[in-house]
Amino acid sequence: MSDTVTTNTPSQTAGESDLPLLQQTIGDSFDATVARFGDREALVDVTQGRRWTYAELSAEVERLARAFVGAGISQGDRVGIWAPNCAEWTMVQYATAKMGAILVNINPSYRTHELRYVLAQAGTRLVVAAPSHRSSDYAAMLAEVEPELDGLESVVLIGTQSWDDLLDMAADVTTDRLAEIQAGLAPGDAINIQYTSGTTGFPKGATLSHTNILNNGWFVGELCRYTEADRVCIPVPFYHCFGMVMGNLACTTHGAAMVIPAPGFDPAATLRACQDERCTSLYGVPTMFIAEWALPDFASYDLSSLRTGIMAGSPCPAEMMKKVIAAGIDQISICYGMTETSPVSTQTRVDDSFARKVGTVGRVGPHLQIKVVDPVTGEVLPRGSAGELATKGYSVMLGYWEEPAKTAEVLRDGWMHTGDIAVMDDDGYVQITGRIKDMVIRGGENIYPREIEEFLYTHPDILDAQVIGVPDERYGEELCAWVRMREGAEPLTAQAVRAFATGKLAHYKIPRYVRVVEDFPMTVTGKVRKVEMREKSVADLGLEPAGS
Repeated sequence: MSDTVTTNTPSQTAGESDLPLLQQTIGDSFDATVARFGDREALVDVTQGRRWTYAELSAEVERLARAFVGAGISQGDRVGIWAPNCAEWTMVQYATAKMGAILVNINPSYRTHELRYVLAQAGTRLVVAAPSHRSSDYAAMLAEVEPELDGLESVVLIGTQSWDDLLDMAADVTTDRLAEIQAGLAPGDAINIQYTSGTTGFPKGATLSHTNILNNGWFVGELCRYTEADRVCIPVPFYHCFGMVMGNLACTTHGAAMVIPAPGFDPAATLRACQDERCTSLYGVPTMFIAEWALPDFASYDLSSLRTGIMAGSPCPAEMMKKVIAAGIDQISICYGMTETSPVSTQTRVDDSFARKVGTVGRVGPHLQIKVVDPVTGEVLPRGSAGELATKGYSVMLGYWEEPAKTAEVLRDGWMHTGDIAVMDDDGYVQITGRIKDMVIRGGENIYPREIEEFLYTHPDILDAQVIGVPDERYGEELCAWVRMREGAEPLTAQAVRAFATGKLAHYKIPRYVRVVEDFPMTVTGKVRKVEMREKSVADLGLEPAGS
């Protein structure tokens, strides 16, 4: 930051602690909300035309929790959920939390390559899945990988006979038995595994507890000033913390309503849901807000009920923020975090200035600590100095599932080292200025090039591959692959790489650009110079840096 003044004050601060941490399990918290707000609307699935009060949702969740027990699922067993946003996703989330199974979130964009890995790595016993979504045939992909996974005992497809059969198993388990199981759970128990892209070619399973995600949802909601009168439009995916924690758990800890506008992001459906359901809060990454406001008939939607919302995933362009505020959403909040911190570490407050909402990611959340350190020495840097951001407190994950070595790389003395470069000002507000590693953020999705490189190595004609991020007006960044071909092989095109990757990699991980080269730029010590690769790609492709 060119206008930042360095001071002698250390770049370390702690959040307020006037509100106590919730010392409950998710199931107990949910039950308390049902007891207070049973007649209030809890969940609306707009696409399916279905809605539930808290009392009605509780009955569905309890039945499903009993069904899981009846199916032989025990506390600590892993249950996968592979579906776009739908009411059943939310029911599975709360049902597993009530009976103690660890919910394994599976990205709806995954293909067989990634699906096989996460199901095996987590030791998943049962998977609940949508039969299909858009171009993804989940049933067929599960049928392909299931014979290879000895630990996977059951696949349940929502809306089919297998879903009805699962629910019928609830008859074998009494409500008293479920209550007994729920009473035996502890807030510190693992309850969720969320896979975050890894630098070694496969995702890592961030393992989160009731305490982690329940409190993060609670405090995010508090900072948005949620009450039981709020109705939150959630077009962001449930498989990610943004949807299931900042969305669902923020709602259920406050008695607010969860509104699902569509299974996947649809800008028109999102605005229509805000209008018809009189939503008070709207979530999204900046590209979602941009797409919504760009609709030709945007002015025809009545968004007067919206007062707040959350933008996260990447910085909000100033012009977009002006439009959001002009639409009356003047209490919009910016959040920053990562899956490993449940996810939110910093957040702007609803009454923060415009400059802070577009120039910072807010200040530290309640009951958390953050610091900016020298990434080499670990020393806390003065305010105004750029260094690595680290977070400590209730939100820090238990670790990566069954990967202690990888956990130790990022968790040191209770501090989660984010890999993000940050600057903290004298008021404790944080600006994220870059990334220490080579992570690419495309439309809010974090992509680690190494995973794509490892996949490209499986192509029979590719000798070597390097992947970088290049600027993109729509998504912030896009992937560009540099490949060296085997002798005698025909040079690959972007279309050929897409054809090879389709069905094996999630669509957002497939490089948009492919460059065939003889060699990569290297340092004298033999390391690939990705900075130089990026500069050359930007110049050769005629791209402008995002936001310029």
